[in-house]
Amino acid sequence: MHPVSSKPSVESTTTEQPRFWSMKPWWCQPWSILLTGIAVVSGSWWWPQRIWITLPLGLAVVAWWTLFLVLVPAAYRHGNLPEAE
Repeated sequence: MHPVSSKPSVESTTTEQPRFWSMKPWWCQPWSILLTGIAVVSGSWWWPQRIWITLPLGLAVVAWWTLFLVLVPAAYRHGNLPEAE
């Protein structure tokens, strides 16, 4: 038998936003963003094997990951993103 609590749960008393990643298509999920970035950097080293190609691509991928895996979800959690129309 499960104990019954007289306190209302936090989830039932607040209006909760849908999870950020549940609103995104499969190609915009964290796993696909990470795999694409790894594939781009790996491919840029495997094929031409030039650091001057791989390094800028790697920096761009890290910036892309930071934006889409850290900053945008944090802004969504804090309500700093404009509403979709």
